[in-house]
Amino acid sequence: MSLRSVTILGSTGSIGVNTLDVVARHPDRFRVFALSACSRIEELALQCEKFRPRFAALPDALPAEILRKRLKASGCETEVLSGDNALSDIAAHVNTDVVMAAIVGAAGLSSSLAAARAGKTVLLANKEALVMAGGIFMNAVRDNGATLLPIDSEHNAIFQSLPRHFAAGLSNVGVRKIILTASGGPFRTRPVSELHSVTPDQACNHPNWVMERKISVDSATMMNKGLEVIEAHWLFNAPADMIEVVLHPQSIVHSMVEYLDGSVIAQLGNPDMRTPIAYGLGFPDRIDAGVGALDLAKAGNLEFVAMDTARFPCVRLAYDALRLGGTAPAVLNAANEVAVDAFLNGTLGFTDIPHVIEDVLGSTTIATATTLADILDADTGARHAARERMTSFSLQRTAAT
Repeated sequence: MSLRSVTILGSTGSIGVNTLDVVARHPDRFRVFALSACSRIEELALQCEKFRPRFAALPDALPAEILRKRLKASGCETEVLSGDNALSDIAAHVNTDVVMAAIVGAAGLSSSLAAARAGKTVLLANKEALVMAGGIFMNAVRDNGATLLPIDSEHNAIFQSLPRHFAAGLSNVGVRKIILTASGGPFRTRPVSELHSVTPDQACNHPNWVMERKISVDSATMMNKGLEVIEAHWLFNAPADMIEVVLHPQSIVHSMVEYLDGSVIAQLGNPDMRTPIAYGLGFPDRIDAGVGALDLAKAGNLEFVAMDTARFPCVRLAYDALRLGGTAPAVLNAANEVAVDAFLNGTLGFTDIPHVIEDVLGSTTIATATTLADILDADTGARHAARERMTSFSLQRTAAT
C-alpha cells in the first residue's frame, strides 16, 4: 500500500488536531506533507517536530520567522513558508495527495479552491468555500477531476446515507428529502427573553462538541446550521425546499436521508469529529478512528424537535440567502463573521448578531457570482456594511444607558 501525502490547512484547530490523531494511527497509510496555522506558533512547532512535514505555512512573515528559528534550533528540517500564496501553494503542490481544508472562515476559501483546481482529494471542513463560492468551487472540482468529500459531521452523514450515484439527481435516485440534525446548542431551552444577556463564554460552552470559539457561537445562534443548508445545496444539488433542519439534542444521529418509499436512512455515532475525518481519509475503505463504539442502550432516548426560527432567526436568514442566490450567501457569511467577532470581543450583544446580518443582507445589492473576484468584492462590501451597522447598535446602547 502506497503512502498518501496529507496536507492539513488549519492544523492547530480542532479539526486539524483530530486529523493528525487519525493520521498517527495509520503510519502505513499516510504521511504528513504540509501543515498550516494562523498564529499558534508553539502548537505548530510541536506538530512539525512530531510529524516532520516537508512544509509549514503561515500567512504572515513575522510568525513564520519565529517558527523558522524554533525549528532550526530543534533540528527539524521542515521548510517554513509565508505570504499570500503560501497556503494555496501547499494545497496545490504536486506532491500533495489529500488536502484537509479546515481553516475557519473566509480565510480558507482561496486555498480550498486551489486544492480543487489542482485536482486533489479535498476533505472539506471549511464551510465558507461552498457558502461563499459554491458554484465556482463545484465547477473547479468537476472541471479538474478533484474528489470532494465533506467532513462536517452532518454532510458526511448524508454522503454516507445516499447512494453512490446521487450525482444523477436526488429525485432520480429516489430521494425525497435531506434532513440535517442540529443539537440546538447551549440555548435550546433557555427563555428567549434572556438571550440578550448571553456572554461569549456561555455561547462557547457547547453541550456536545468541542469547537473553535467562532464555530461555537455559530452553533449557539444556529448560523452554523444555516450555513450547512447552503453547503448541502451545493454538495448534493438539493433545492432549498428539499432540505429540512430538525433539532436533535443528543447529537447521536448526525443527519438523515428520506426516500420516496418512506425509508429514512441515518448515520449514527458518538459525537466525535474523528469519525467523519477517518471516513474521508480512508474512503472508500473504513479505517480505525480511535472512536469508541456507540452504546445505544446507554444513549437512551433520541429526541427530535421541529426547528424554531423565532428562537434561531439565523437559520431563516440562511434560507433567504440561498434562495436569493448570487453573492447573497457571501454577504450573509461576511456579515456573520464580523458580527460574531464583535460579540466575542464584547462590543455586540448576542441577540444583535442576527439583526446585523439581516440589515446587511437586506440593504446590499445582490449580484451574479461568476468569478472569485465577484465573491471577494461582495465579502469586502458586506464587512464594511456590517461594521457600520454595529456602530449604530453601539450608539443606541450608549444612549439607552
